[in-house]
Amino acid sequence: MIPISYDMHIHSCLSPCGDDDMTPGNIVGMASLLGLDAIALTDHNTSKNCPAFLKMAEQFSLIAIPGMELTTAEEVHVLCYFSTLKDALAFDAYVEDKILPIPNNPQFFGNQILIDEEDSPCGSFDTLLISATSISFDQVYDLVKEYHGIMVPAHLDKSSTSLLSNLGMIPDNAKFKIAELRHPEKLSELSQMHPYLKRCHILSSSDAHRLDALNEPANYIHVEERSAKGLFDALLKYEQE
Repeated sequence: MIPISYDMHIHSCLSPCGDDDMTPGNIVGMASLLGLDAIALTDHNTSKNCPAFLKMAEQFSLIAIPGMELTTAEEVHVLCYFSTLKDALAFDAYVEDKILPIPNNPQFFGNQILIDEEDSPCGSFDTLLISATSISFDQVYDLVKEYHGIMVPAHLDKSSTSLLSNLGMIPDNAKFKIAELRHPEKLSELSQMHPYLKRCHILSSSDAHRLDALNEPANYIHVEERSAKGLFDALLKYEQE
């Protein structure tokens, strides 16, 4: 098995809370400078900057996974990872129809900048992407599976926009087998309160909205093949254990 370092929760300039200099090319360049092996792009409720992201990652020989940070109807953040760009963009099209129709106000929320495959701005997205969708948390696991993806409840130890902060519990019908903690050392305490987490594999990523917030190579996933497929297959294996 091959250990690969990762940061799988990163926002580009398409997320209104992301810095304008968080272009896919800059993200990939910073990840390469830090020595990371694998990264995922997870903008709020969209995967529209993933084509540029994957192209930039290929140029830097980085493993890259297309993704999204979905906001459920309960305002719970869920990371969604996909094995192919085609699946990510198909899920993006589904989610776009489920976002609350609130116009973005760039002066208040921030810009939502679309980036082309040359890493240049090519437009903006007008609907506010940090709004809730009409998709409930209970729907997410099966829905993401329809697009051959994997769901990971985000930052469970965060005091807002997490499954535990917003619902106060893990539902009895939960199916996820992977969860994210910003601070993995909190797992023991959280597992005492929520025993379900004892059966989960834990990821820890930066949730970076600025270039200087990406993780150093400190967290690892062991893969059989050093590739995006190898990484995704390792996540699938976590789900099956």
